[in-house]
Amino acid sequence: MNEKKLYGILPPLITPFDEKGEVKTDTLSRLIEFTYPYVHGYYVCGTYGLGPIMRIDQRKIVAEKIMEFVKGSKTVVIHVGSTDTETAVQLARHAEDIGADAVASVPPFYYAHPDSHVVEYFKDIVASVTIPVYAYNNPQRVGYQINPQLALKLKNVGVVGIKDSSFDIQQFIEYKVTVGKDFDVVVGTEALMVPGYVLGARAFIPGMSNYAPEVVYKLFKLLEENDLEKAVELQFMINKFRKELHRLGSTIPLVYTLMKLRGVDAGLPRKPFIPLPEELKHDVKALLEELLNERNYG
Repeated sequence: MNEKKLYGILPPLITPFDEKGEVKTDTLSRLIEFTYPYVHGYYVCGTYGLGPIMRIDQRKIVAEKIMEFVKGSKTVVIHVGSTDTETAVQLARHAEDIGADAVASVPPFYYAHPDSHVVEYFKDIVASVTIPVYAYNNPQRVGYQINPQLALKLKNVGVVGIKDSSFDIQQFIEYKVTVGKDFDVVVGTEALMVPGYVLGARAFIPGMSNYAPEVVYKLFKLLEENDLEKAVELQFMINKFRKELHRLGSTIPLVYTLMKLRGVDAGLPRKPFIPLPEELKHDVKALLEELLNERNYG
């Protein structure tokens, strides 16, 4: 198994759909072209990618097309999480077959499973592939946590790391203390990049990298250059933008609107998500222009 840790910016790439809810593969290539210069890889079919509300065949199509577009030049992690083990294993095997670098999964959702069930779920995924398997902690979506004690149990069955979207920097520390420094903890948001980096994170999965990849890349570069003063300043600006943006609507429809405001056809979100109302687009545009003002991050 490849024990190399993830590195850099891996946006949770959104998936473009048409009016019938089918994947627009030609548009998907344009999303990759837009983000490509500012990222180190891609996280596919996760929360932003709407994997959990796609059919299995659609998830496979998206994964295949991204692998075709990237051609081994970027790290690709494919999210395979599902409500049932069979689907997750099938998607994990498919990901390995098409050349993905790693797979990730939320714990099985809808039902509040005890730790023993979650461990078996991940044990089956690990046994089905030879590429690294990451857990994905997203309690807001799943309904329960992968806490540090459970993460340690997952490590013991072969899980190599975790994408943490709890927005809890204390939990990041607890993962390292409880599970060990060799356990790869990936920060699942742009909102905690500075504290995450200072505490040892070297991989980030920021939704903002879909529509403002140059801004997130700049923050990562400042951190790599050890320019903490400028990095903290940019982090505050990013977090202020996020706070104001989230007052305007649901994250997923907002991202599709933001992509269109950047001049990139992102298609539509898949139902039951619906596009952002027209009357909010002016406010979103004003916020985006402020974020992209080069004086703020150049």
